[in-house]
Amino acid sequence: MRKFLSILLFSVFFFFLSAIRSTLYANNISVTNAALGSQNTTADTEVIQFDISWENSWRDSTNYDAAWVFVKYSTDGGSTWAHATLKTAGTNPADTSIGSGTGITIIVPTDKKGAFIQRSATGSGTLSTTSIQLTWDYGADGVSDTNANTNTTVIRVMAIEMVYIPTGSFDIGDGNATSESTNAFHVTDNTKAGTIGTTLLGSIKVDVNGYDDDQIELTGIGIKGDGGLDTDNNGTIDNASFPTGYNAFYIMKYEVSQGQYRDFLNMLTRTQQNTRIVSQTASNYTMTNATTVSYRDFIRNPASIPSGAITFGCDYAANAATGDGTFDSSGDGEWNAANYLSWMDLAAYADWTALRPFTELEYEKAARGPTAAVNQEYAWGNTTIDYFSDLSNAGTTSEAKGATRPNANCNYSSATPDGPIRCGMFATASSTRAQAGASYYGVMELSGNLWERPVTVGNATGRAFDGANGDGSLATNGNANGTSLQYWPGYSGGEITGVTGSGFRGGYWLLGAAYARVSDRYYAATAGADRDLDKGARCARTSP
Repeated sequence: MRKFLSILLFSVFFFFLSAIRSTLYANNISVTNAALGSQNTTADTEVIQFDISWENSWRDSTNYDAAWVFVKYSTDGGSTWAHATLKTAGTNPADTSIGSGTGITIIVPTDKKGAFIQRSATGSGTLSTTSIQLTWDYGADGVSDTNANTNTTVIRVMAIEMVYIPTGSFDIGDGNATSESTNAFHVTDNTKAGTIGTTLLGSIKVDVNGYDDDQIELTGIGIKGDGGLDTDNNGTIDNASFPTGYNAFYIMKYEVSQGQYRDFLNMLTRTQQNTRIVSQTASNYTMTNATTVSYRDFIRNPASIPSGAITFGCDYAANAATGDGTFDSSGDGEWNAANYLSWMDLAAYADWTALRPFTELEYEKAARGPTAAVNQEYAWGNTTIDYFSDLSNAGTTSEAKGATRPNANCNYSSATPDGPIRCGMFATASSTRAQAGASYYGVMELSGNLWERPVTVGNATGRAFDGANGDGSLATNGNANGTSLQYWPGYSGGEITGVTGSGFRGGYWLLGAAYARVSDRYYAATAGADRDLDKGARCARTSP
């Protein structure tokens, strides 16, 4: 097993810096000195330059972390925002030609909706590089030469921490011939399904239950890691585009944080916001309409609701004894995972960031890596789990487990306080993988905290998923939309308005330990449409 490298001590969410005014909205990952550079009116392009840094970055022989960087632009001073198209030519990807600091590689995918920035050489520690340049193809976005560079043009460079999951074989299911996790994948009851690789593995089934369909319960399906799904188990691949987990992909290092979702809301129109929130009542909490914090949901409405777009803020500290009564202060919980998110909220966030949902096969790969399955293991690779019973520095960037249970490594079984914790809370500078509650590849909170929301293989709708990425834009009503998303769960009438094809993995803060197991599929084919205290979000992207 690879040596686990301690990763982020603090939760991370995206940061934006206006090219006109500087506003900090981040904790660990930092984009600074963003500015519009030289304009080429012949090619209809403009250079965007910025610095980036984040702590505890790493690259080893197996995998690495990265920043998914994308750009939003506004030609009306920030009233409305659109997603910028980048160019590969003119982007600055060569290590030696990028300012100073850590050597990096920049990869712009073929859809040009953003760029991955990652270490170019093996190493660990703070990644800090200056004078990075991306090239905005404003002509492709239908922006005129004049509108691309005026006093009303605003550019926001945004970054989300991701983890690269490399191409390779992995086990699904965890049966040991005697027992297995609930509804785990298997070929024969209580034996693991096997290894997903380059050979078609057929007759993968699950126990008969109330959620999965007859195909996977009675007949089975086939999976070829580098080939896709045999949805009817007849030996022929039917969906070659399904993300099986074998091919490389990136996945968010953390669940979507309160700060991330707040910033997402604050860049939508009022009509779009109305679809992505619960409450428009002054001073009430946005996702619950409660007057006080409910199960650690901290996003709040302002004291006065405007006629146009609302500016939301995180506001946990105002309800604490030491609260200062202002939004987004040091104790307002923006680093905590965001709950009360529906599948439609997740889809909208994924579409807007040009990411996508991940599949339950990718979930097991991201958690387990290439190591052999261990019966009833958790994401950190063993069967030992411990909950916490108190917190220190609650709601701050240093929120941590208290001293009562020093071995705590997972938020489950109604740990105190009830609700999601700071993203990456259990990882410290000296923690092991198990102590940090980290996956094989360094992905945090795949067991516990909030439900993971993958695409299921437990019904035909989920099995039809083709892994398409979002395009960075939403419908005028705030829903994920576009024909490219037609195989996403919940697609109907051009938009994501339903949930069929989605499911739940990994457990959450209220449930017992069994649900947090890597191969537990108790609710894997259950499609819950509501916003609730247990539901969060995490996104992925196919590797270029």
